[in-house]
Amino acid sequence: MEKTKCLIIGSGPAGYTAAIYASRANLSPILYEGIQPGGQLTTTSTIENFPGYPDGTTGDDLMADLRTQAERFGAEIRSGIVTKVDFSASPYIITIDDNDTIQADTVIISTGASAKYLGLEDEKKFAGRGVSACATCDGFFYRKKTVAVVGGGDTACEEATYLSSLAEKVFLIVRKDYLRASSIMQKRVLENPKIQVLFNHNVEGLYGERKVAGMHLIKNLGQPDESHYDVDTDGFFLAIGHKPNSDVFKPFLKTDAAGYIVTIDGTPRTEIPGVFAAGDVADPVYRQAITAAASGCKAAIEAERYLSNL
Repeated sequence: MEKTKCLIIGSGPAGYTAAIYASRANLSPILYEGIQPGGQLTTTSTIENFPGYPDGTTGDDLMADLRTQAERFGAEIRSGIVTKVDFSASPYIITIDDNDTIQADTVIISTGASAKYLGLEDEKKFAGRGVSACATCDGFFYRKKTVAVVGGGDTACEEATYLSSLAEKVFLIVRKDYLRASSIMQKRVLENPKIQVLFNHNVEGLYGERKVAGMHLIKNLGQPDESHYDVDTDGFFLAIGHKPNSDVFKPFLKTDAAGYIVTIDGTPRTEIPGVFAAGDVADPVYRQAITAAASGCKAAIEAERYLSNL
């Protein structure tokens, strides 16, 4: 069976940064890219808030740069998906694609989180061209424009409030006739003159040529007064939650109610010595490329210290 000092699972900013630091610490890490090489950022067209890119860059280019940097220092990057883990005893055993197994003295989990979508074909069609799951990432591009946010919880209200500081108009599309958000978040939204809440509404599609130009709405779905109409909008933001890609680890690692891996005292350490979690799979709060990269750095440093103390 193949063995490695450090196995990194996932290839977003956290995984690649962990690979850079682990390589420079002579851990000779092996990184498996997972189901989406480069992570969620590869679905983002333009990134302007990652330090070191004053003119902005694309998600693909940023991830390619991080990958190249990791390989430069000796990280071995492979295609493959982790389908099973055994963290019951060290060295830990990881199964790739239900076939190959590898033993690892340390494991850095950076599998990220997947944004939940409505399941519309148009969401795929306009991905990176008006459809986004991160207002903090992409809101800047909609200054003085009209945008829509889908969702009725705290995240949706927070995204709508943030976007209202940039956009001219914000539509908040809510399936039910009430908001699920906390009272303070509801108050901020309902009292904001730039936000119009559309209760009892569902989105059935988007329209536009090269980018989003508007949305097809259904009001009072399934009711006698059901109606269909269109609303023009420049941006369409999903805020119906994220699902951490943590299922394969749950037999061994503690997760919170939403599935995020629980780490110890703000570090990347998990309850299993030598197993670390970095990036969005352990971060329900910030979910930014820069914070993911920082946690990948910390995880690699923790892995090197763990090995040194063995």
